[in-house]
Amino acid sequence: MVSSAHPLATEAGLEILSRGGNAFDAAVAIASTLNVVEPMMSGMGGYGTIMIYDAEKKELRYLDSSGKIPINTNADLMRAPTPNYLENRRGAKAVSTPGNVNAWFAMSEEYGRLEWNELFTPAINLAEKGFDISGRLAFFIERAFPDFSDYTKSFYGANGVPLDTGEMLIQSDLATSFKKLATEGIEVFYRGEIGEAIHDQMGVEEGFLSFEDLKNDQAEWWKPVSIDYNGFQVYTASPPATAFPSLIRLGMMKNFQGFEHNSVDYLHAFAEVTKHAFWSRLKYAGDPEIKPPPLEVLLSDAHLKQNAQVINMDQSSTFVPPGNEVESKNTTHFVVADQWGNIVSATQTLGNLFGSRIMVEGTGIWLNNSLAYCTYEPKGNPMDAIPGQRKLSGDCPTIIMKEGKPWAALGTPGGHTIGQNVPQIVLNLIQHEMSIEEAIASPKITFIEPDVIAVEHGISEEVFNSLRGRGHNVRRTNAIGNAHGLKILYDSEGRILSYEGSADPRGEGLAKGN
Repeated sequence: MVSSAHPLATEAGLEILSRGGNAFDAAVAIASTLNVVEPMMSGMGGYGTIMIYDAEKKELRYLDSSGKIPINTNADLMRAPTPNYLENRRGAKAVSTPGNVNAWFAMSEEYGRLEWNELFTPAINLAEKGFDISGRLAFFIERAFPDFSDYTKSFYGANGVPLDTGEMLIQSDLATSFKKLATEGIEVFYRGEIGEAIHDQMGVEEGFLSFEDLKNDQAEWWKPVSIDYNGFQVYTASPPATAFPSLIRLGMMKNFQGFEHNSVDYLHAFAEVTKHAFWSRLKYAGDPEIKPPPLEVLLSDAHLKQNAQVINMDQSSTFVPPGNEVESKNTTHFVVADQWGNIVSATQTLGNLFGSRIMVEGTGIWLNNSLAYCTYEPKGNPMDAIPGQRKLSGDCPTIIMKEGKPWAALGTPGGHTIGQNVPQIVLNLIQHEMSIEEAIASPKITFIEPDVIAVEHGISEEVFNSLRGRGHNVRRTNAIGNAHGLKILYDSEGRILSYEGSADPRGEGLAKGN
């Protein structure tokens, strides 16, 4: 089963599975194909967060590819009173070490069944031969086109005009880069020709990322963090990711299980819970080797219950943040499970739409703008852009276990909404006993700092007005996230019977099995 944000990426994963590859092989093929067909969202120049389940060892692991902040970074250029400090947060100075390629190799080397050079065939073919672009991709190209270099416009436009819906996008230089990666391995990216091209481009653009940062990058395996919810164990990425607030939300919502799904009481409780969890993230997020969050306290039943009990069910609270933070909505998520029961749930991104909007000349590779999502005030806080320290990612790939076996896997893009969307899906699955399709499609709410509650149109006008009556600053929104997920079904003897997958109807992705 594969569910991804683009049908061609889903098919790429299924192709690898049909050739005898496992979920880890397929994950590399899906991620690299998304680089081609969803180029504004993720790719070789990006970073991400991956949860895996190894069926042979019955082990859950978290793979961090968010990389470290470039050693030459001068974060003072990203804060006032530096002229253009906001622009510096979006462009070349915001480019951080791209870690996705190292993560792909880490999965392939430790868990893969197929040869590394076989995994990029779908991506190479689609980049070299082209594909018809969707209205969604055409919209994003047109929106970003004025910021593209002449080199970039040669791929994404014709005669100075951006490509339109139904026209073919051919990315020949990107195909060449993937061919080099397939045949020469990750050395070409981090210590070879591609790495040198990235270094040179950063010199031209006056960015901080250097060849030394690329050479020092490595994907890191960590033990996931989890919480029990009604007998289900919900696992997500541990620090250095900042996914733990999703578990805080679940833990606090255990105290509000009597409310009808998406009723005013239910959504009011979740809105108040999510404010507390958002505050906790801003307060406690940190590098686990420098300032680890006190998760043994934050996720304890006593602490969660104590904080739930102070919620006023008649009136919304005022959010007073310990700091400020923003995040990208321009991300992608996919899930894949194989015949042996291995699972990958991966969130990958470039940061903003087309990242820094810098494409490395001669490679077709977009570079991220990861540092846009650091917290620059006060100076020196744990989420500041501190040279050489880990970049803290807010991605929330999730795997749910039941009685020692994987039960579901899911995740979503959506910036600050990620850690709010995921627990709502988990609650839908466990507490409200929905199918994976229903759980993902069901309308959601999200808190937007400092005081807005965004409410999807599927939630009734009566509930919307009642939330306003309790003091919430409610606003309608068309869509929250673009989630992908799967559930595992077992027979009476505990063997895998089948998978159920779902792609979010808010996007244009595809869930498909074979």
